[in-house]
Amino acid sequence: MRLFNALVLLPLLSLLTAPLCAQVTFGPSGEEGTPLRRQAWRVPSPDTDIAARALLFRPPGAGPFRLAVIAHATTQNVLRRAQMPQPEYRALAAFLVARGFAVLVPERLGHGATGGRYVEDQGGCDDADYARSGRVTAEEISRALDHLRKQDFIRSDAAIVIGHSAGGWGALALAKAEAKAISAIIVFAPGRGGHANDEPNRICAPHTLLAAAAEFGKAARVSVTWLVAANDSYFPPEFSKSLADAFRNGGGKADFRALPAVGSEGHWMIETEAGVKAASSELDRALRATLVKQP
Repeated sequence: MRLFNALVLLPLLSLLTAPLCAQVTFGPSGEEGTPLRRQAWRVPSPDTDIAARALLFRPPGAGPFRLAVIAHATTQNVLRRAQMPQPEYRALAAFLVARGFAVLVPERLGHGATGGRYVEDQGGCDDADYARSGRVTAEEISRALDHLRKQDFIRSDAAIVIGHSAGGWGALALAKAEAKAISAIIVFAPGRGGHANDEPNRICAPHTLLAAAAEFGKAARVSVTWLVAANDSYFPPEFSKSLADAFRNGGGKADFRALPAVGSEGHWMIETEAGVKAASSELDRALRATLVKQP
C-alpha cells in the first residue's frame, strides 16, 4: 500500500514542482504583424523569474539596424499600474522606423501584464528617494537594451534612448553610459512626483528632485535633448528648465527646448500623432547629431 501511495504521489509532486524549475525565455513571443513589423517580445527584468513584455518595430530588410528604446511613464498608484495597457508609442515608433531604427518599447516590472514587484518605487512624497528610483529605472532600460543589442539584426553601437516622464527620469540616470554604446538620450518632461495628490502643477519634494538631477549630471557622459510642452502640468516648462539647469550644473550636457502646447495636457504629447508632429523638428535635430557611419 505504501508503495502504491508513493507511485501515485510522484506524478503529483512533479506537477507541483515543475513551475519552480521552469526557465524564463527571452526573445520573440509571436509572429510579425502590422504595422511596422510589430512583434511581441520578452526581455530580461530585474526579477530572474519574470520576463518583461515588450513590443518591437523595425524597418523592412535584415538590418543591422540602429536601436531605439522608448521608456514609458509610470505611476505610484498600484491599481493604475496594474491596469496599464502595453506601452506602444506607435506614432513615435513610426517616426523612428522611417529613419532606419528598430524600436523596442519594453514594459517595466510592476506594470500591466508584466506584473511583479514595483522596484522603482520612489517612496512617500516628503521622503521621496528620486535618485534611487531613477537608477533602478535606468537599470531596467539597460537590461532590455543590452538584450536586443545581442540580436544579429541590431547594431551593437549608436543606440538611442527616448524616455517619457519617469522613463525619461531613468534615461537621465542612464546618461552615465559609454557614448559609443548610447549615442543620444532624448527625454520628454522627465521627472518623478508630478501631480502630487493628483493636483496639477504640484510636485512632491521638488528640491529633492533638483538635487537628484544634479547628481545624475555629475556622472553623465551622453548628451541629452530635453523637451517639454508648454501645457505640461506635471513638470511645467519653468520647473523643467530648472531641472535641466541642475543637471547641467552637475556636469551633464542638456539641450533644453520648450515646445508649443499640445492637446489638453502636454505631458502626454509624445503618445499622440499631434505630439510627435509638434516635436518632429527637434527629434530630427537630435538624431542628426548622432549620425555615424555603419561599420
